[in-house]
Amino acid sequence: MPARAKVARDSEGGWLVRLSLLLTVLLGSAVSGEALAEACVIHSRDGRVAVTLCQANRSIPAELFRNGFCQPQLEGQQIEVEFVEHCPQGAFGICRDARVSNMPYRQDIHYYGIASDARFLRPACEQASEGVWDGE
Repeated sequence: MPARAKVARDSEGGWLVRLSLLLTVLLGSAVSGEALAEACVIHSRDGRVAVTLCQANRSIPAELFRNGFCQPQLEGQQIEVEFVEHCPQGAFGICRDARVSNMPYRQDIHYYGIASDARFLRPACEQASEGVWDGE
């Protein structure tokens, strides 16, 4: 059973840290392999801000998904990754069928925590990733 996703409230300016992780995943780059239906929950902490999101693979080669997309390299942040069959319930928004920048790959990205982040994530989803926003 997947762990429950939580995001800690932060002080003013913390939304920039959250947004950087969320956009890093949303606009991430990749290489190649064979696709497999699976998901990964990514928990990121920088000491004061916690971010949780889940990436559901649609067409990314399995090895690349597990060893690349689900392994963000964010300096100064503690990252925990949990592989699950499906993303947990409770996301405030989902970017469905998000296209990976300059690549033919697609994924669904589930966002948890502070719903007001949708004001930044929805335009990034629809414009940069050519995805469909599902949520608030």
